[in-house]
Amino acid sequence: MTNPLRNNKEKTARLIASLPKTDIHLHFDGSIRLNTIIELAKKDGVELPAYTEEGLGTLVFKDSYNNLEEYLRTFGYSCAVLQRPENLERVAYEIAEDNWKEGVRYIEVRFAPQLLMNKYQDYLTIMNAVNKGLRKAQALFNADPDVKSGAVPPFKYGIIVCAMRFFGPWSEHYQDIYRSFAHSSVRDIVSLGSEAVADATVKLKQTSDMPVVAFDIAGAENGYPANWHASAFRKTREAFIHSTVHAGEAYDAESIHQAVFDLHAERIGHGFHLFLPDRLQNPDIADKLAYTERLREYIAKRRITLEVCLTSNLQTAPFLKTMASHPFGKMLKHRVSAVLCTDNRTVSKTTVTKETHLAVEAFDMSPAQLKDTVMEGFRAAFFHGTQAEKEAYVRQCETFYDKTAASHGF
Repeated sequence: MTNPLRNNKEKTARLIASLPKTDIHLHFDGSIRLNTIIELAKKDGVELPAYTEEGLGTLVFKDSYNNLEEYLRTFGYSCAVLQRPENLERVAYEIAEDNWKEGVRYIEVRFAPQLLMNKYQDYLTIMNAVNKGLRKAQALFNADPDVKSGAVPPFKYGIIVCAMRFFGPWSEHYQDIYRSFAHSSVRDIVSLGSEAVADATVKLKQTSDMPVVAFDIAGAENGYPANWHASAFRKTREAFIHSTVHAGEAYDAESIHQAVFDLHAERIGHGFHLFLPDRLQNPDIADKLAYTERLREYIAKRRITLEVCLTSNLQTAPFLKTMASHPFGKMLKHRVSAVLCTDNRTVSKTTVTKETHLAVEAFDMSPAQLKDTVMEGFRAAFFHGTQAEKEAYVRQCETFYDKTAASHGF
């Protein structure tokens, strides 16, 4: 049986561009427009290795990286231009605008406030600035006559607060913590930082209507286990804040196991090592295949969603030689809840539209698989509102999806 998505690539491209989409794994500091980085750097006196988009695209935001650690070093430059509230507001608005223009109707923007804290902005100032930019964009987009009439779904957003598995040298706040607790272990310092941002997030959630929808940990997994953050996640969970955890991106399936059982993750950021039993490092796991299969089925049956970032994963995992070698195909086969996301629009030079194109091409996705994957983004969203409101929004987006697909002959 022939696949209509593969048979007419131009028609498929038009379809994907027109579909309502989501991005629920979207790093704020990895998705700044290059021209904005340059403008803000010049304004604030931030030194860059180049002051042209071409130069930054060659020297910093490259097409490929040797590993995740090299990939993460790009954030030293992006975070450096986010040290003022007005910069945060501008970038937030532009991220929303870039998504809206490609048909993305729902985003969850994530970032680590502690990476941005300094004498100019504390936790609350940072959160308010980002929210102000996103709220401004939402109000503008939803004033569109087609949105107001209900013909197309409105734009909505949530904010995910990240704690860090490790601290980069570009963070003034974390350097202050290190100096203040110079005789404490790395584990204690990391845990302290995680609990501090959890406490601030819980207080914000309890005292405002800001759409803070989830708590996360980001950064290198190897040597920085999830259980260091168990207390922080307990605090946010008890305050009814959802949880998503970066795991199985640069370390094996045990990292995913920790995220699920130690931190009670409802979604997993990346998670592709779930399908790579040969990369398990623990010698005590005798049957690696059985271990990953049991974990896979546990995750599948509980609908724990994997936030899949194809381009990013190929950039940071050199052993993935081709797009087709990415485990997303196995996720489809085994009916694991999986959603296509960008990770970092600028660092990975990608969009949701591009990621969807790549998946359709590399994994020969059928129209039914495409719809299920796109709509899973809406279903898995940590929606700011009641369950009834979320269900109504998902139905509206699905109706719009079906009309759009039909208008393109699918």
